[in-house]
Amino acid sequence: MGVIMRRLWLIFAQAVTISVAVLFVVGTLKPGWLHNGATAPDNAVTVLEAPSSAANGQPTTAAGSYAPAAQRALPSVVHIYTRQAAKVPNHPLIDDPVFRHFFGAPERNGLGSGVIASPQGYVLTANHVIEGADEIETVLNDGRKFGAHIVGRDPETDLAVVKLDTNAKLPAIAFAPADSLAVGDVVLAIGNPFGIGQTVTMGIASALGRQHLGINAFENYIQTDAAINRGNSGGALVDSAGRLVGINTAIYSTSSDGGSLGIGFAIPVSMARQVLEQIVANGEVVRGWIGVEMREITPESAASFGLPVKRGVLIYGVLNDSPAARSGVRPGDVLQSIDGQDVRLPRDLLERVAALAPGQTTVFGLLRNHKTINLKVTIGRRPAPSAP
Repeated sequence: MGVIMRRLWLIFAQAVTISVAVLFVVGTLKPGWLHNGATAPDNAVTVLEAPSSAANGQPTTAAGSYAPAAQRALPSVVHIYTRQAAKVPNHPLIDDPVFRHFFGAPERNGLGSGVIASPQGYVLTANHVIEGADEIETVLNDGRKFGAHIVGRDPETDLAVVKLDTNAKLPAIAFAPADSLAVGDVVLAIGNPFGIGQTVTMGIASALGRQHLGINAFENYIQTDAAINRGNSGGALVDSAGRLVGINTAIYSTSSDGGSLGIGFAIPVSMARQVLEQIVANGEVVRGWIGVEMREITPESAASFGLPVKRGVLIYGVLNDSPAARSGVRPGDVLQSIDGQDVRLPRDLLERVAALAPGQTTVFGLLRNHKTINLKVTIGRRPAPSAP
């Protein structure tokens, strides 16, 4: 028994000796082998390797090309051509076949872009692209042509939905998650500028949440320096993974031809998706409304009106027989909260009320005569905007 134990101990000692010798050789000749996967020393920098897919505005290839993103999105962006009978004074020969043969019927032609938002053929575009159109034709990136009809329009966001008149298989775009875009992220604008054909321009998200531009009633724009020109309206703004982040709608320009100055605006995908879903479900967008005129309270205006608060929304007008009037809201009230959530800007009031369903009751926290009161307000339906 003693002989066996001595032999086992000898084998163990030899194994330890050989292991120590191997570690010594490796540590001397290939020290990196011993640190592979080990925690870096305190004086070493640690970097986070981005995933191979595009994220946070990074190129989709090592060469810095955005071709994969463009290739994913291009098939989903369509050209939109519209025809509208021109409204001209009635001419005695306007209905004469000979007159029409030589001079043609008066009409106006328009062009823009759109984005295939679903395999069923629903296309998101800008309302001003198809407004008043008597005929709509779309051309896909692969050359296929389809007629289309208007499903619904939302002038207050300048969005519209049309449906392609086909049962063919269609390449719908992928929607980016809401709030996935950050200032500085690379974006691509895709559309049909000046009717020259499918075009991709690159820029960055210059700003988010742009408001008070006087373009539409509901504004929450992505600002970008990607070139957007006449004909790009309704086209796609995509991220570096080719996912839809916005619908191009307007540019800032000082020239009559609407040339790009590097300041373009797109409706964020979150708003576009809400409008799309409502129009497909109801044929229109239904919003809440209470019927008040309001202004922002600033420290200066608070001092001028003798208000005890420095922030909030001053109700300075209440429409007769409006939901606000029927609920007891008065001119001079200061709105501080809706259902317990703070309201600081008129935009907060507009958007929160618009998101409520007509007939729904909500609680307004108001300051009246230096006293806080709570009023139950029954939401009405926002009237359709009047035609210009």
